[in-house]
Amino acid sequence: MKLSNQTLAEIPPEVQVPAYDRSKVSAGIVHFGVGGFHRAHQAMYLDRLMNQGRALDWGICGMGIMPSDTHMRDTLSDSDGLYTLVVKNPDGSREVRVIGSIVDYLYAPDDTRAAIEKLADPAIRIVSLTVTEGGYNVNPVTGEFDLQNRAIAADLADPENPKTTFGLISAGLKLRRERGLAPFTVMSCDNIQGNGEVAHKMFGAFATALDAEFGTWVQANVPFPNSMVDRITPVTTDADRRDVTERYGIEDAWPVVCEDFVQWALEDKFVSGRPEFEQVGVQVVADVVPFELMKLRLLNATHQGLCYFGHLAGYRAVHDAARNELFAQFLLRYMRTEAQPTLAALPGVDLTAYQDKLIERYRNEHVADTIARLCADSSDRIPKWLMPVVRENLAADRDVHLSAAIVASWARYAEGTDEMGEPIQIVDRLAQEVSAAAAKHSEDPLAFLRQRDLFGDIINDERFTKPYLETLESLHSQGSIATLERVMAQSAAR
Repeated sequence: MKLSNQTLAEIPPEVQVPAYDRSKVSAGIVHFGVGGFHRAHQAMYLDRLMNQGRALDWGICGMGIMPSDTHMRDTLSDSDGLYTLVVKNPDGSREVRVIGSIVDYLYAPDDTRAAIEKLADPAIRIVSLTVTEGGYNVNPVTGEFDLQNRAIAADLADPENPKTTFGLISAGLKLRRERGLAPFTVMSCDNIQGNGEVAHKMFGAFATALDAEFGTWVQANVPFPNSMVDRITPVTTDADRRDVTERYGIEDAWPVVCEDFVQWALEDKFVSGRPEFEQVGVQVVADVVPFELMKLRLLNATHQGLCYFGHLAGYRAVHDAARNELFAQFLLRYMRTEAQPTLAALPGVDLTAYQDKLIERYRNEHVADTIARLCADSSDRIPKWLMPVVRENLAADRDVHLSAAIVASWARYAEGTDEMGEPIQIVDRLAQEVSAAAAKHSEDPLAFLRQRDLFGDIINDERFTKPYLETLESLHSQGSIATLERVMAQSAAR
């Protein structure tokens, strides 16, 4: 049956459906970047709340700005905003539910004025974001807002017809201010350290460039809470769609598949109220930073520790690489000897158990996460997730050999061929630059580290460059498996 409000009563009993009357749900949140992760995470938490009879005035209105967003617009329109969430447990069991918290979707280019009016609607009290690390328009050299971006320049020149997230959100805030309405909270849910602070800085910079007085008002009155989000959510495949149809009789054009683990730590900083997220397992806290660093330096950094070595060795599925005990022990050794010393203690969190759980999560074959997904956008990931660990450890005169090996594995991967001579498609906003640097390895083994926009002055510290060069040379001469064995043996001897 085609998924819709009309067919909910016909869904088989093994699939949970909304226990609330969706006709009574109204939008209180506008979300930019509706994709798999948002629907497995924030939208799922809201659905949980609604199933408790809470938060019916906190429904989600998705908002798209990219041409690719038309697919989500059309898909959600056809299903009344409903979709199937398939949670795959490590033992092979499943928890399947239909999520009903998304009640509307606007594709801004269809009607820019309607999009701005939606943002100015007093019922909208939160605007949330999952626009990826690259969606915040940060200049990689200066760390400041990139005013040279053509789309940004166009929005500043014609603010009545904005095309970017910055332009639309600013237009909505400006209209609210003119009408004497309270601002909304801008809630980033992206994998960026200090995501709220980054959003505050970047949106404030855009608003200031638009109108200095308005910029001052935004900086002073619009909250940007930090958050830490976590749930592995692979890209939906045709096989996933067929599976939902064959197992449950549901025709869903875009179901979401995810792991059983989910976490959200959220700073309690809102201007016009918020849903009672703490009632459904969200850690609403005064300071997100310790949770954020735990996730970025353990989960995110070990994704990078796994993916390049794994791809070079011929692995294409995350669970296959993680089930190789050599890979698992390498990741655990990195976490316990290099990452954990940079983390503050978290009350109620067992870091050793958390690290062991990460390996279990990576080994979940039912999630079917891909090595390629982890390898993508490395220039946005390694500098943010791994290099801060390196710098803190060097400052404390601690070991960085395993971190150096991870960076070397990226450098070898960026050469564009694996150990079988098969081509590697580099998916990265700086693909051309990193590939060009890696191509110089035969004449200059440190060429990759000379990208100061990514690595700063790390090239001047022999404590890092020595193990980096040893690993890179070993990857060329012996391959990834033998290299990992050598790295682990040396680590055990230290």
